[in-house]
Amino acid sequence: MAIEIGWGVIVAIATSLLFIRYILKNVNWLLYESKLGAKQYSLPPGDLGWPLIGNMWSFLKAFKSTNPDSFLDSYVLRYGNTGIYKALMFGKPSVIVTTPEACKKVLTDDEKFTLGWPRSTMELMGEKSFIGISYEEHKRLRRLTSASVNGYEALSIYITFIEQNVISSLDKWSKLGEFEFLTHMRRLTFKIIMHIFLGAETDPIMEALEKEYTALNLGVRAMRINIPGFAFYKSLKARKGLLAIFQKIVDKRRAEKKEKTSNKKHKDMMDSLIDVEDENGRRLGDDDIIDIMLMYLNAGHESSGHITMWATYYLQKHPEYLQKAKEEQEEILRRRPPTQKGLILEEVRKMDFLSKVVDETLRLVTFSLMVFREAKSDVHINGYLIPKGWKVLTWFRAIHLSPEIYPDPREFNPYRWNITHKAGEFLPFGAGTRLCPGNDLAKLEISVFLHHFVLNYKIEPKNPLCPIRYLPHTRPTDNYLATLKKVSSP
Repeated sequence: MAIEIGWGVIVAIATSLLFIRYILKNVNWLLYESKLGAKQYSLPPGDLGWPLIGNMWSFLKAFKSTNPDSFLDSYVLRYGNTGIYKALMFGKPSVIVTTPEACKKVLTDDEKFTLGWPRSTMELMGEKSFIGISYEEHKRLRRLTSASVNGYEALSIYITFIEQNVISSLDKWSKLGEFEFLTHMRRLTFKIIMHIFLGAETDPIMEALEKEYTALNLGVRAMRINIPGFAFYKSLKARKGLLAIFQKIVDKRRAEKKEKTSNKKHKDMMDSLIDVEDENGRRLGDDDIIDIMLMYLNAGHESSGHITMWATYYLQKHPEYLQKAKEEQEEILRRRPPTQKGLILEEVRKMDFLSKVVDETLRLVTFSLMVFREAKSDVHINGYLIPKGWKVLTWFRAIHLSPEIYPDPREFNPYRWNITHKAGEFLPFGAGTRLCPGNDLAKLEISVFLHHFVLNYKIEPKNPLCPIRYLPHTRPTDNYLATLKKVSSP
Protein backbone atom coordinates (compact mmCIF):
# COMPACT_ATOMS: atom_id res chain seq x y z
CA MET A 1 0.00 0.00 0.00
CA ALA A 2 2.80 2.44 0.94
CA ILE A 3 4.64 1.58 -2.29
CA GLU A 4 1.52 2.34 -4.34
CA ILE A 5 1.08 5.70 -2.57
CA GLY A 6 4.76 6.49 -3.16
CA TRP A 7 4.51 5.78 -6.88
CA GLY A 8 1.29 7.79 -7.03
CA VAL A 9 3.04 10.80 -5.52
CA ILE A 10 5.93 10.46 -7.98
CA VAL A 11 3.56 10.24 -10.94
CA ALA A 12 1.57 13.22 -9.68
CA ILE A 13 4.71 15.32 -9.24
CA ALA A 14 6.01 14.32 -12.67
CA THR A 15 2.66 15.11 -14.27
CA SER A 16 2.53 18.47 -12.51
CA LEU A 17 6.04 19.34 -13.64
CA LEU A 18 5.23 18.44 -17.23
CA PHE A 19 2.07 20.54 -17.06
CA ILE A 20 3.97 23.51 -15.62
CA ARG A 21 6.61 23.11 -18.31
CA TYR A 22 3.89 23.03 -20.98
CA ILE A 23 2.32 26.19 -19.60
CA LEU A 24 5.66 28.01 -19.37
CA LYS A 25 6.63 27.04 -22.91
CA ASN A 26 3.32 28.37 -24.22
CA VAL A 27 3.09 31.65 -22.30
CA ASN A 28 4.78 33.56 -25.11
CA TRP A 29 2.49 31.92 -27.65
CA LEU A 30 -0.50 33.18 -25.67
CA LEU A 31 0.99 36.66 -25.32
CA TYR A 32 2.19 37.20 -28.87
CA GLU A 33 1.13 34.58 -31.41
CA SER A 34 -2.43 33.71 -30.45
CA LYS A 35 -3.45 37.37 -30.89
CA LEU A 36 -2.58 37.11 -34.58
CA GLY A 37 -5.39 34.66 -35.25
CA ALA A 38 -4.98 32.84 -38.57
CA LYS A 39 -1.89 34.96 -39.34
CA GLN A 40 0.11 32.96 -36.82
CA TYR A 41 0.26 30.07 -39.27
CA SER A 42 2.23 32.24 -41.69
CA LEU A 43 4.95 33.05 -39.14
CA PRO A 44 8.49 31.82 -39.79
CA PRO A 45 9.56 28.59 -38.06
CA GLY A 46 11.10 28.86 -34.62
CA ASP A 47 9.97 29.33 -31.02
CA LEU A 48 9.64 32.18 -28.57
CA GLY A 49 11.36 30.37 -25.72
CA TRP A 50 10.60 30.86 -22.04
CA PRO A 51 8.53 33.64 -20.44
CA LEU A 52 10.34 36.97 -20.08
CA ILE A 53 13.80 35.71 -21.08
CA GLY A 54 12.64 34.17 -24.37
CA ASN A 55 15.68 32.92 -26.31
CA MET A 56 18.17 35.23 -24.64
CA TRP A 57 19.59 32.53 -22.41
CA SER A 58 20.47 30.43 -25.45
CA PHE A 59 21.88 33.48 -27.22
CA LEU A 60 24.10 34.52 -24.31
CA LYS A 61 25.17 30.94 -23.63
CA ALA A 62 26.30 30.51 -27.24
CA PHE A 63 28.12 33.84 -27.46
CA LYS A 64 29.89 33.21 -24.18
CA SER A 65 31.11 29.84 -25.45
CA THR A 66 33.77 28.99 -28.02
CA ASN A 67 31.08 28.53 -30.69
CA PRO A 68 28.81 31.59 -30.92
CA ASP A 69 27.22 30.33 -34.11
CA SER A 70 25.70 27.39 -32.23
CA PHE A 71 22.76 29.69 -31.43
CA LEU A 72 21.68 30.06 -35.04
CA ASP A 73 22.87 26.56 -35.95
CA SER A 74 20.31 25.15 -33.53
CA TYR A 75 17.53 26.85 -35.49
CA VAL A 76 18.82 25.51 -38.79
CA LEU A 77 19.09 22.03 -37.29
CA ARG A 78 15.54 22.09 -35.90
CA TYR A 79 13.68 24.03 -38.59
CA GLY A 80 15.76 23.78 -41.75
CA ASN A 81 17.73 26.38 -43.67
CA THR A 82 14.81 28.75 -44.25
CA GLY A 83 16.87 31.91 -43.71
CA ILE A 84 14.20 33.39 -41.41
CA TYR A 85 13.16 32.38 -37.89
CA LYS A 86 10.95 33.64 -35.07
CA ALA A 87 12.31 34.16 -31.56
CA LEU A 88 11.85 36.30 -28.46
CA MET A 89 14.95 38.49 -28.25
CA PHE A 90 15.70 41.34 -25.85
CA GLY A 91 12.18 41.07 -24.44
CA LYS A 92 10.32 41.40 -27.76
CA PRO A 93 8.85 38.97 -30.33
CA SER A 94 11.32 39.02 -33.17
CA VAL A 95 12.17 37.64 -36.57
CA ILE A 96 15.79 36.81 -37.39
CA VAL A 97 16.70 37.16 -41.08
CA THR A 98 19.91 35.59 -42.35
CA THR A 99 19.96 35.92 -46.15
CA PRO A 100 21.43 38.81 -48.20
CA GLU A 101 18.18 39.52 -50.01
CA ALA A 102 16.09 39.63 -46.82
CA CYS A 103 18.60 41.78 -44.93
CA LYS A 104 18.85 44.18 -47.84
CA LYS A 105 15.07 44.57 -47.99
CA VAL A 106 14.75 45.18 -44.25
CA LEU A 107 17.55 47.76 -44.22
CA THR A 108 16.53 49.69 -47.33
CA ASP A 109 12.71 49.69 -47.18
CA ASP A 110 12.01 52.68 -44.92
CA GLU A 111 8.29 52.56 -45.72
CA LYS A 112 7.86 49.14 -44.11
CA PHE A 113 10.59 49.10 -41.47
CA THR A 114 11.70 51.56 -38.83
CA LEU A 115 14.36 51.43 -36.14
CA GLY A 116 13.78 48.77 -33.52
CA TRP A 117 16.69 48.80 -31.09
CA PRO A 118 16.15 47.13 -27.71
CA ARG A 119 15.06 49.27 -24.81
CA SER A 120 18.37 48.58 -23.06
CA THR A 121 20.36 49.96 -26.03
CA MET A 122 18.12 53.00 -26.25
CA GLU A 123 18.64 53.75 -22.56
CA LEU A 124 22.41 53.45 -22.91
CA MET A 125 22.84 55.33 -26.20
CA GLY A 126 20.02 57.83 -25.67
CA GLU A 127 16.60 58.30 -27.21
CA LYS A 128 17.80 61.43 -29.00
CA SER A 129 20.78 59.72 -30.60
CA PHE A 130 20.71 58.51 -34.20
CA ILE A 131 19.20 55.19 -33.14
CA GLY A 132 16.21 56.91 -31.57
CA ILE A 133 15.26 59.95 -33.64
CA SER A 134 12.72 60.04 -36.46
CA TYR A 135 13.59 59.42 -40.10
CA GLU A 136 13.30 63.08 -41.07
CA GLU A 137 15.32 64.30 -38.09
CA HIS A 138 17.95 61.64 -38.77
CA LYS A 139 18.15 62.70 -42.41
CA ARG A 140 18.66 66.35 -41.43
CA LEU A 141 21.27 65.70 -38.74
CA ARG A 142 23.10 63.11 -40.79
CA ARG A 143 23.48 65.65 -43.59
CA LEU A 144 24.94 68.08 -41.09
CA THR A 145 27.26 65.73 -39.21
CA SER A 146 28.45 63.49 -42.05
CA ALA A 147 30.41 66.42 -43.49
CA SER A 148 32.57 66.25 -40.37
CA VAL A 149 33.56 62.60 -40.85
CA ASN A 150 33.28 61.78 -44.55
CA GLY A 151 34.05 63.34 -47.88
CA TYR A 152 37.28 64.21 -49.60
CA GLU A 153 37.86 67.54 -47.88
CA ALA A 154 37.31 66.26 -44.34
CA LEU A 155 39.37 63.10 -44.79
CA SER A 156 42.20 65.08 -46.42
CA ILE A 157 42.34 67.28 -43.32
CA TYR A 158 42.28 64.39 -40.84
CA ILE A 159 44.84 62.15 -42.51
CA THR A 160 47.81 64.21 -41.26
CA PHE A 161 46.60 64.13 -37.66
CA ILE A 162 45.87 60.40 -37.90
CA GLU A 163 49.29 59.64 -39.34
CA GLN A 164 51.17 61.69 -36.75
CA ASN A 165 49.43 59.87 -33.92
CA VAL A 166 49.91 56.46 -35.53
CA ILE A 167 53.66 57.04 -35.96
CA SER A 168 54.16 58.30 -32.40
CA SER A 169 51.98 55.52 -30.91
CA LEU A 170 53.79 52.71 -32.72
CA ASP A 171 57.14 54.09 -31.63
CA LYS A 172 55.98 54.38 -28.02
CA TRP A 173 54.44 50.89 -27.98
CA SER A 174 57.65 49.34 -29.32
CA LYS A 175 59.37 50.50 -26.11
CA LEU A 176 56.78 49.15 -23.68
CA GLY A 177 57.69 45.48 -23.70
CA GLU A 178 54.54 43.44 -23.17
CA PHE A 179 51.35 45.50 -23.57
CA GLU A 180 47.68 44.98 -24.37
CA PHE A 181 47.57 45.85 -28.06
CA LEU A 182 43.78 46.13 -28.24
CA THR A 183 43.59 48.40 -25.19
CA HIS A 184 46.20 50.77 -26.60
CA MET A 185 44.68 50.58 -30.08
CA ARG A 186 41.30 51.65 -28.72
CA ARG A 187 42.93 54.55 -26.90
CA LEU A 188 44.56 55.66 -30.13
CA THR A 189 41.33 55.57 -32.14
CA PHE A 190 39.54 57.30 -29.26
CA LYS A 191 42.11 60.11 -29.31
CA ILE A 192 41.57 60.50 -33.07
CA ILE A 193 37.78 60.59 -32.87
CA MET A 194 37.94 62.99 -29.92
CA HIS A 195 40.05 65.39 -31.99
CA ILE A 196 37.64 65.23 -34.92
CA PHE A 197 34.45 65.65 -32.91
CA LEU A 198 35.52 67.70 -29.91
CA GLY A 199 38.75 69.37 -30.95
CA ALA A 200 41.49 69.69 -28.36
CA GLU A 201 40.18 68.54 -24.99
CA THR A 202 42.42 68.00 -21.97
CA ASP A 203 43.99 64.62 -21.20
CA PRO A 204 41.96 64.18 -17.96
CA ILE A 205 38.70 64.63 -19.90
CA MET A 206 39.82 62.17 -22.58
CA GLU A 207 40.85 59.60 -19.97
CA ALA A 208 37.57 59.97 -18.09
CA LEU A 209 35.52 59.58 -21.28
CA GLU A 210 37.51 56.54 -22.44
CA LYS A 211 37.08 54.85 -19.06
CA GLU A 212 33.31 55.41 -19.02
CA TYR A 213 32.93 54.22 -22.62
CA THR A 214 34.72 50.97 -21.78
CA ALA A 215 32.18 50.31 -19.01
CA LEU A 216 29.26 51.41 -21.20
CA ASN A 217 30.01 48.91 -23.94
CA LEU A 218 29.98 45.91 -21.62
CA GLY A 219 26.22 46.23 -21.31
CA VAL A 220 25.21 47.03 -24.88
CA ARG A 221 24.12 43.45 -25.61
CA ALA A 222 23.43 42.38 -22.04
CA MET A 223 19.99 41.65 -20.64
CA ARG A 224 18.26 44.69 -19.16
CA ILE A 225 18.76 43.86 -15.49
CA ASN A 226 19.30 47.06 -13.52
CA ILE A 227 20.66 45.42 -10.37
CA PRO A 228 24.16 45.92 -8.89
CA GLY A 229 26.57 43.32 -10.23
CA PHE A 230 24.96 43.01 -13.67
CA ALA A 231 26.51 44.45 -16.84
CA PHE A 232 23.53 46.67 -17.69
CA TYR A 233 23.61 48.30 -14.24
CA LYS A 234 27.30 49.14 -14.64
CA SER A 235 26.72 50.46 -18.15
CA LEU A 236 23.84 52.68 -17.06
CA LYS A 237 26.07 54.10 -14.34
CA ALA A 238 28.76 54.75 -16.98
CA ARG A 239 26.21 56.60 -19.15
CA LYS A 240 25.44 58.94 -16.26
CA GLY A 241 29.15 59.65 -15.94
CA LEU A 242 29.40 60.39 -19.66
CA LEU A 243 26.39 62.71 -19.55
CA ALA A 244 28.00 64.73 -16.76
CA ILE A 245 31.27 65.10 -18.70
CA PHE A 246 29.53 66.05 -21.95
CA GLN A 247 27.33 68.57 -20.14
CA LYS A 248 30.43 70.38 -18.87
CA ILE A 249 31.82 70.47 -22.41
CA VAL A 250 28.56 71.84 -23.86
CA ASP A 251 28.30 74.47 -21.11
CA LYS A 252 31.88 75.56 -21.81
CA ARG A 253 31.27 75.79 -25.58
CA ARG A 254 28.07 77.80 -25.16
CA ALA A 255 29.82 80.19 -22.80
CA GLU A 256 32.70 80.65 -25.26
CA LYS A 257 30.28 81.41 -28.07
CA LYS A 258 28.33 83.85 -25.94
CA GLU A 259 31.44 85.66 -24.78
CA LYS A 260 33.25 85.16 -28.11
CA THR A 261 36.38 83.88 -26.36
CA SER A 262 37.07 80.88 -28.59
CA ASN A 263 40.22 81.07 -30.73
CA LYS A 264 39.59 77.90 -32.76
CA LYS A 265 40.32 78.06 -36.48
CA HIS A 266 37.98 75.24 -37.51
CA LYS A 267 34.56 74.14 -36.31
CA ASP A 268 34.31 70.61 -34.96
CA MET A 269 31.12 68.56 -34.75
CA MET A 270 30.20 69.90 -31.32
CA ASP A 271 30.30 73.45 -32.72
CA SER A 272 28.19 72.41 -35.70
CA LEU A 273 25.53 70.82 -33.49
CA ILE A 274 25.35 73.87 -31.24
CA ASP A 275 25.01 76.24 -34.22
CA VAL A 276 22.55 74.30 -36.39
CA GLU A 277 18.96 75.44 -36.66
CA ASP A 278 16.01 74.31 -38.75
CA GLU A 279 13.87 76.41 -41.10
CA ASN A 280 11.90 77.70 -38.12
CA GLY A 281 15.01 78.80 -36.25
CA ARG A 282 14.79 75.92 -33.76
CA ARG A 283 18.11 74.82 -32.31
CA LEU A 284 19.15 71.55 -30.71
CA GLY A 285 18.91 71.32 -26.94
CA ASP A 286 21.71 70.04 -24.73
CA ASP A 287 20.08 66.58 -24.48
CA ASP A 288 19.96 66.27 -28.28
CA ILE A 289 23.59 67.30 -28.70
CA ILE A 290 24.87 65.08 -25.91
CA ASP A 291 23.07 61.93 -27.10
CA ILE A 292 24.31 62.42 -30.66
CA MET A 293 27.88 63.01 -29.52
CA LEU A 294 27.78 60.10 -27.09
CA MET A 295 26.74 57.70 -29.84
CA TYR A 296 29.16 59.07 -32.44
CA LEU A 297 32.20 58.94 -30.16
CA ASN A 298 31.37 55.39 -29.11
CA ALA A 299 30.86 54.05 -32.63
CA GLY A 300 33.78 56.04 -33.94
CA HIS A 301 36.48 54.42 -31.84
CA GLU A 302 35.20 50.96 -30.90
CA SER A 303 34.83 49.52 -34.39
CA SER A 304 38.00 50.99 -35.92
CA GLY A 305 40.07 50.04 -32.87
CA HIS A 306 38.94 46.42 -32.88
CA ILE A 307 39.17 45.96 -36.66
CA THR A 308 42.67 47.45 -36.77
CA MET A 309 43.76 45.02 -34.07
CA TRP A 310 42.30 42.05 -35.96
CA ALA A 311 43.75 43.15 -39.32
CA THR A 312 47.18 43.36 -37.67
CA TYR A 313 46.61 39.94 -36.10
CA TYR A 314 45.67 38.30 -39.41
CA LEU A 315 48.54 39.85 -41.34
CA GLN A 316 51.05 38.70 -38.73
CA LYS A 317 49.49 35.24 -38.80
CA HIS A 318 49.74 35.02 -42.61
CA PRO A 319 53.29 36.03 -43.68
CA GLU A 320 52.44 35.74 -47.37
CA TYR A 321 49.74 38.41 -47.06
CA LEU A 322 51.95 40.55 -44.84
CA GLN A 323 54.68 40.47 -47.49
CA LYS A 324 52.21 41.34 -50.24
CA ALA A 325 50.90 44.28 -48.23
CA LYS A 326 54.44 45.46 -47.48
CA GLU A 327 55.42 45.38 -51.16
CA GLU A 328 52.38 47.47 -52.04
CA GLN A 329 53.24 50.07 -49.39
CA GLU A 330 56.89 50.18 -50.47
CA GLU A 331 55.73 50.87 -54.02
CA ILE A 332 53.66 53.79 -52.77
CA LEU A 333 56.78 55.25 -51.11
CA ARG A 334 58.85 54.79 -54.29
CA ARG A 335 56.33 56.72 -56.36
CA ARG A 336 56.06 59.57 -53.86
CA PRO A 337 57.55 62.93 -54.95
CA PRO A 338 60.62 63.83 -52.85
CA THR A 339 58.94 67.04 -51.71
CA GLN A 340 55.93 65.23 -50.23
CA LYS A 341 55.89 64.63 -46.50
CA GLY A 342 53.53 61.94 -45.27
CA LEU A 343 50.52 60.12 -46.70
CA ILE A 344 47.89 61.81 -48.82
CA LEU A 345 44.38 60.57 -49.51
CA GLU A 346 45.15 59.66 -53.15
CA GLU A 347 47.82 57.20 -51.92
CA VAL A 348 45.42 55.54 -49.51
CA ARG A 349 42.93 55.07 -52.31
CA LYS A 350 45.61 53.24 -54.33
CA MET A 351 46.14 50.65 -51.57
CA ASP A 352 44.27 47.95 -53.47
CA PHE A 353 45.55 44.90 -51.59
CA LEU A 354 45.42 46.60 -48.19
CA SER A 355 41.80 47.53 -48.91
CA LYS A 356 41.07 43.84 -49.48
CA VAL A 357 42.77 43.02 -46.18
CA VAL A 358 40.48 45.50 -44.42
CA ASP A 359 37.33 44.16 -46.10
CA GLU A 360 38.29 40.58 -45.31
CA THR A 361 38.84 41.52 -41.67
CA LEU A 362 35.48 43.30 -41.56
CA ARG A 363 33.83 40.19 -43.00
CA LEU A 364 35.51 37.64 -40.79
CA VAL A 365 35.17 39.55 -37.53
CA THR A 366 31.72 41.09 -38.22
CA PHE A 367 32.03 43.72 -35.50
CA SER A 368 28.27 44.41 -35.54
CA LEU A 369 26.71 40.98 -35.76
CA MET A 370 23.18 42.39 -36.24
CA VAL A 371 21.08 45.54 -36.32
CA PHE A 372 17.48 46.02 -35.22
CA ARG A 373 14.41 47.13 -37.12
CA GLU A 374 10.66 47.02 -36.46
CA ALA A 375 7.90 46.21 -38.94
CA LYS A 376 5.62 49.23 -39.47
CA SER A 377 3.00 46.98 -41.05
CA ASP A 378 2.58 43.30 -41.87
CA VAL A 379 5.39 42.32 -44.24
CA HIS A 380 5.99 39.08 -46.15
CA ILE A 381 9.57 37.93 -46.73
CA ASN A 382 10.61 34.56 -48.16
CA GLY A 383 6.97 33.49 -47.99
CA TYR A 384 6.66 34.17 -44.25
CA LEU A 385 4.87 36.88 -42.29
CA ILE A 386 6.60 39.49 -40.15
CA PRO A 387 3.72 40.96 -38.11
CA LYS A 388 3.35 44.66 -37.51
CA GLY A 389 5.22 45.71 -34.38
CA TRP A 390 7.56 42.71 -34.31
CA LYS A 391 11.30 43.33 -34.20
CA VAL A 392 13.53 42.25 -37.09
CA LEU A 393 17.15 41.26 -36.49
CA THR A 394 19.35 41.32 -39.58
CA TRP A 395 21.93 38.67 -38.70
CA PHE A 396 25.06 39.85 -40.58
CA ARG A 397 27.24 37.14 -39.08
CA ALA A 398 25.26 34.43 -40.88
CA ILE A 399 25.81 36.17 -44.23
CA HIS A 400 29.50 36.91 -43.77
CA LEU A 401 30.23 33.33 -42.70
CA SER A 402 28.03 31.61 -45.28
CA PRO A 403 29.94 28.94 -47.26
CA GLU A 404 27.54 29.46 -50.18
CA ILE A 405 28.67 33.10 -50.48
CA TYR A 406 32.24 32.81 -49.21
CA PRO A 407 33.97 29.43 -49.78
CA ASP A 408 35.91 28.36 -46.67
CA PRO A 409 34.34 31.31 -44.84
CA ARG A 410 36.45 31.02 -41.68
CA GLU A 411 39.69 31.23 -43.64
CA PHE A 412 41.31 34.67 -43.87
CA ASN A 413 41.75 35.24 -47.61
CA PRO A 414 41.98 38.81 -49.00
CA TYR A 415 42.04 37.47 -52.56
CA ARG A 416 38.37 36.52 -52.29
CA TRP A 417 37.73 40.24 -52.86
CA ASN A 418 39.04 39.96 -56.42
CA ILE A 419 35.41 39.37 -57.35
CA THR A 420 32.50 41.73 -56.77
CA HIS A 421 29.80 40.56 -54.41
CA LYS A 422 26.09 41.19 -54.78
CA ALA A 423 24.22 43.79 -52.75
CA GLY A 424 23.45 42.46 -49.29
CA GLU A 425 26.35 40.00 -49.20
CA PHE A 426 28.70 42.39 -47.37
CA LEU A 427 27.18 44.54 -44.65
CA PRO A 428 29.87 45.61 -42.16
CA PHE A 429 28.39 49.12 -41.94
CA GLY A 430 24.75 48.26 -42.55
CA ALA A 431 22.87 49.58 -45.59
CA GLY A 432 20.23 52.04 -46.69
CA THR A 433 19.62 55.48 -45.19
CA ARG A 434 21.03 54.35 -41.84
CA LEU A 435 24.38 53.26 -43.30
CA CYS A 436 27.13 54.07 -40.78
CA PRO A 437 28.16 57.65 -41.60
CA GLY A 438 31.74 57.13 -40.41
CA ASN A 439 32.63 54.16 -42.64
CA ASP A 440 35.11 56.08 -44.79
CA LEU A 441 36.82 57.59 -41.76
CA ALA A 442 37.12 54.15 -40.12
CA LYS A 443 38.72 52.65 -43.22
CA LEU A 444 41.10 55.59 -43.44
CA GLU A 445 42.25 55.11 -39.84
CA ILE A 446 42.78 51.39 -40.35
CA SER A 447 44.67 51.87 -43.63
CA VAL A 448 47.01 54.54 -42.24
CA PHE A 449 47.86 52.36 -39.25
CA LEU A 450 48.48 49.26 -41.38
CA HIS A 451 50.63 51.26 -43.80
CA HIS A 452 53.11 52.12 -41.06
CA PHE A 453 52.83 48.78 -39.30
CA VAL A 454 53.66 46.60 -42.30
CA LEU A 455 56.56 48.84 -43.32
CA ASN A 456 58.27 49.13 -39.97
CA TYR A 457 57.03 46.70 -37.33
CA LYS A 458 56.18 43.16 -36.37
CA ILE A 459 54.05 42.03 -33.46
CA GLU A 460 54.59 38.93 -31.35
CA PRO A 461 51.59 37.74 -29.31
CA LYS A 462 52.27 36.45 -25.81
CA ASN A 463 49.45 33.89 -26.04
CA PRO A 464 49.02 32.79 -29.69
CA LEU A 465 46.25 30.35 -28.72
CA CYS A 466 44.45 32.81 -26.46
CA PRO A 467 40.68 32.10 -26.21
CA ILE A 468 38.25 34.48 -27.94
CA ARG A 469 35.45 36.41 -26.26
CA TYR A 470 32.47 37.34 -28.46
CA LEU A 471 30.49 39.77 -26.29
CA PRO A 472 30.14 42.68 -26.48
CA HIS A 473 32.60 42.42 -29.39
CA THR A 474 34.93 39.74 -30.72
CA ARG A 475 38.34 40.02 -29.06
CA PRO A 476 41.07 37.90 -27.42
CA THR A 477 40.48 37.48 -23.70
CA ASP A 478 43.96 38.93 -23.02
CA ASN A 479 43.24 41.95 -25.28
CA TYR A 480 46.04 40.69 -27.54
CA LEU A 481 48.90 40.81 -25.06
CA ALA A 482 52.01 41.19 -27.22
CA THR A 483 55.32 42.87 -27.89
CA LEU A 484 55.89 45.22 -30.81
CA LYS A 485 59.29 45.42 -32.50
CA LYS A 486 60.76 47.63 -35.19
CA VAL A 487 62.01 45.72 -38.23
CA SER A 488 63.23 48.46 -40.58
CA SER A 489 63.24 52.14 -41.39
CA PRO A 490 61.03 53.60 -44.15
